[in-house]
Order: sequence, then C-alpha cells, then structure tokens
Amino acid sequence: MRLDKFLAEQTGLTRSQATKVLRQGAVEINGKIEKSGSIKVTPEDEIMFEGELLEWVIGHQYFMLNKPQNCVCSHDDGDYPTVYHFFDYPLAGKLHTAGRLDADTTGLVLLTDDGQWSHRITSPKHHCEKTYLVTLADPVESHYQMACEQGILLRGEKAPTQPAKLEILDDYNVNLTISEGRYHQVKRMFAALGNKVVGLHRWRIGDVVLDERLAEGEFRALTEEEVESFL
Repeated sequence: MRLDKFLAEQTGLTRSQATKVLRQGAVEINGKIEKSGSIKVTPEDEIMFEGELLEWVIGHQYFMLNKPQNCVCSHDDGDYPTVYHFFDYPLAGKLHTAGRLDADTTGLVLLTDDGQWSHRITSPKHHCEKTYLVTLADPVESHYQMACEQGILLRGEKAPTQPAKLEILDDYNVNLTISEGRYHQVKRMFAALGNKVVGLHRWRIGDVVLDERLAEGEFRALTEEEVESFL
C-alpha cells in the first residue's frame, strides 16, 4: 500500500493532509524519516506518526460508548469536549457517530469507521428504534401513552411524530421508544404534552443495549452479533 494512502486510512487525514505532514518530516518508517507518499509499505514496517506507532487495522471497527453529560458527538466544539476524546489517536480521527445525542443527554452512542453501516442506523427509511429513559419535571399523566402511540404534533411542524411506545415506570420516569430522529424530538414531544424533560438517557438502539458494565466515558467493541443486527 502507498504510504500516503495508509496514513489517510489510519489517521483520518485527507490524502492532501497526509502529503503535507510527510513533507514536514512527521513520519518515520523503521526508524528513518520518510517524506515520499508514493513508497510502498507493508504490515512488517514500523510506521511512526508524530512519535506514535500506527498499527495496521484490517476491516471496519465498531464501538459502543456510554456517553456522559456535557459532551458532544462532533469532532470539534468550542464549548464542550467531544466523545472522540475517549479514544486514542489515531483511532479517534477515523471514527464517526451513528447518530448524535445532545450535550446534556447521556447513554448509548455507536461509533464506527463504516459509513454504510452507520447509514442503516440513521437513515429514516430504516426506522431504527431507539429507547430513552426520560425523567420529567412534573408527574406523568395517563393520556401520555395514547398521545405517543397516535403521534404528537410538534411546534413548527406540519406532520405528527411517528407512533412511539411509552412505558410508565413511576410518577416521573418513563421509557420512550421512537423510530425517527427529529431535532430534539423527545424533549419537544413532552413539551407539547405540557411537561419538561429534566433527564434523558438512551439505553437501546435497535437490538443493541448499553452494556451496564460500562461506566460513563467507557467504551467497548461491539460483538459480531451486535454489528450484524443492523445488516
């Protein structure tokens, strides 16, 4: 494989960015600085980028993360740290999230370097279900369940939400399962019902359930069965 292509695949850099860092002498192969992106490299070569060893990774990678509060699902944000801070470089630069959570929402986030796989999760046509534990400011009212099942017209929109499932846990907590991803949908649904969300935690996406052994900020690789559940 060409060195510039290897760098792009292993670090998340574009080919032009890879060429630039090579010219700057940031890459060593087997202990010697290499500035040409056209040379061929193999898994037997020791390739260092800015002092870090780059490992050959075959195939795509898939992870679940237990996202804490005050953390965003983007690569760059001026106000909050990002979920990618929990991953070592260069892996962090290769991953993207399959859908996002607001900064104040906790729980299950899926990350991958496989664009087609993540599209199956986020595309509206696949109707991938997501379940949230919702904590409300005011007590749950009996009509919420039917309202969610029938669809709720959100402020500023012309069509109601798709049918959702509401499981009442106690006076202030419910599990809500939705199959679409409108902007701030869960918060807006309860606002339309005259209540306010004060806590939001996603614990399921499709058939993948957040591993309770993961503390906030911890992640693990998905099992083969979990990955294939979206195929």
